[in-house]
Order: sequence, then C-alpha cells, then structure tokens
Amino acid sequence: MPDAVDASATATAPAARKAPTDTRPALRLAIVWALALAAIVAVLTVDVQGPLELALPRRATLVGGILIASFAHAVATVIFHTVTSNRILTPSIIGFDSMYTLMQTLTVFAFGGSAIAATDGLPKLIAQTVLMVVAATALYTWLLDRSGGGVLTLLLVGVVLGLAFDSLSSFIQRILSPTDYDLLSLELFGRLSSVQPDHLPLAFGVCAVVGGVVWMRRRRLDVVLLGRDGATALGVDHRRELIVALICVSVLIAFATALAGPMTFFGFLVATLAYRLAGTHRHAFVLPMAVGTGVLALAGAQLVMRHLFDAAGLVTVIIEVVGGVVFLALLLGGRKQR
Repeated sequence: MPDAVDASATATAPAARKAPTDTRPALRLAIVWALALAAIVAVLTVDVQGPLELALPRRATLVGGILIASFAHAVATVIFHTVTSNRILTPSIIGFDSMYTLMQTLTVFAFGGSAIAATDGLPKLIAQTVLMVVAATALYTWLLDRSGGGVLTLLLVGVVLGLAFDSLSSFIQRILSPTDYDLLSLELFGRLSSVQPDHLPLAFGVCAVVGGVVWMRRRRLDVVLLGRDGATALGVDHRRELIVALICVSVLIAFATALAGPMTFFGFLVATLAYRLAGTHRHAFVLPMAVGTGVLALAGAQLVMRHLFDAAGLVTVIIEVVGGVVFLALLLGGRKQR
C-alpha cells in the first residue's frame, strides 16, 4: 500500500504539477544549503580574537543551538501546516509557549528567582520536555476521540488553554519581586547563546529520531495535503497520520523551547520562505528547504547583529519581529484576496 500511495501522492498533488521547470527544487535546495553552510563557517571563524582553539568550542555550541532550533521549529511548523491544512498557523497556537512561560513563572513564584539558575541542567530540560509532551499528547488524543478527528476543535481548545496560561502567568508575574521578575524575564526570551554544550548530544539525538520518523512518512504527508477525504480515498489512515504528526510537533517544539526559549514566529517565517523557495509542496524538498532556510536566517542574523551592531543577543528578538510582520502581512493579504 505505501508504494501505491506514494505513487498516487506524487501523481495527484496539485502543487507538484505546478512545479516550475526553470529551476528545479533540488538546485534551489542545494543553493540554500550552500549559503547556510557558508554562514555557519563564517559564524565559527569570522573575527576570532585570541587562540582559535579557545573560541571554537564556544562558537561550536552556538552553531549547535542554531542547528537544533532551525530543525525543530522548521520541521514542526511544516508538518503542522500539513495536518491542519492551514499555512497561517504556528504550533505555538496549541499553547506550548504559554505552557513553558507558566512553568517558569510557577517555579519562580514557588522557589524564588535563584531556583531557575540552581535547577538549570539536563534533568530540568528533560523534565520540562516530558511534561509538555505528555500534556499535549493526552490532550490531542482526547480531543480527537471526542471530536471524531476534527482539527478545528483541537486548535480552538489550544487557543483557549494558551490564553488561560498567559493570563495566569501575567497575574503571578505581577506579584513577584522586581529581582525575581528580572530573572524570570531572561528565561522567557529566545537565547541561543546560553545553550549548554552538554545538552546538545541529547538534542541531536531527539532531532535525529523525530526527523527519521518524519522523513519516512514524507510521502504520506504529501497525501495528507489532499485533505481528510482525499487521503482516506487513497488508503491513508488520516487520523493516525494526524496523531503521529502532532506528537512529532509536540516533541520538537517542547524540546526546542526548553533548550533555547520560546520562538513563536521563527518556524512560521522559515516555513513560509521554504514554500516559496522550493517551488513545490512535496515534503522531500520542503522539509530540508525549511531547515536550510532556518539555519541561514539564524546564522546570517547572528553574523550581522554581532559584527555590525554588536548586539548578538537581539538575534531571536529581531527574527521574531520579522516573523510577526510576515504573519500579519499574509493574514491581511489573504483577507483582501477574499
């Protein structure tokens, strides 16, 4: 069945028939990854002050954070768009960022701001990731069973829970001391430069496992693009693919958020660019294109902000602002077209 489905998906995907012939997706993919690799080399070697052997480990950790954040947010956003059949959504709509913020806020409220630094380590990273993944998986399964596989109900509940988490976090933050609030604020922004090197092996392992699962199902995801009825007609279990995809999204976003902080619009930005650059909707090209675009964006922004403006800590903030502007532009542009 998979071979038949793969062949059908490739033959029936409307975007595949519209793929431009002037520049093949593979060539575009090679160009983007060549630029991304050049940006990574530049991050590692440009303007090194002092012995290279001392600077290289710290910069290699930064590059590791860039690769993990790019992979997690790009892959999660692309498959989230696929299963929800909507490209103006982000996985954060389910409430991951809000859940992370509430967890950090409750920790500071209960144990003080110093507890964040005292508990910072691999056990805390694993505990936060497991908690968010278990909560999200239980919610998905329960909602899909009650709604008969409806994605809209899941999204609406995610929005409501996210707003509830945000409101509760805001209330608790108002009664924190100024010192605790300052320490908490540092945890609530994307922070690639503070990624711990001993976290990277686990992070790469998680990304490799989830990436392998997604890559093996790339042709089934092409079929899911046809919608629930179309995928079912071609022999794909739409509900199973939906649950598998949402679990992968949960693992990637939860781990990336616990590792490097929330990045609400980064995945949306690189996925949107990847659709345009790939020129096809086939996941075999869109997924690596999104990851390559994410690496190029983060590494390029790191170079520009560090060496031109001496403000490397603002990279994630700038990218979030750009992603938010693109999100609003697409949202308002879609309304005008209707």
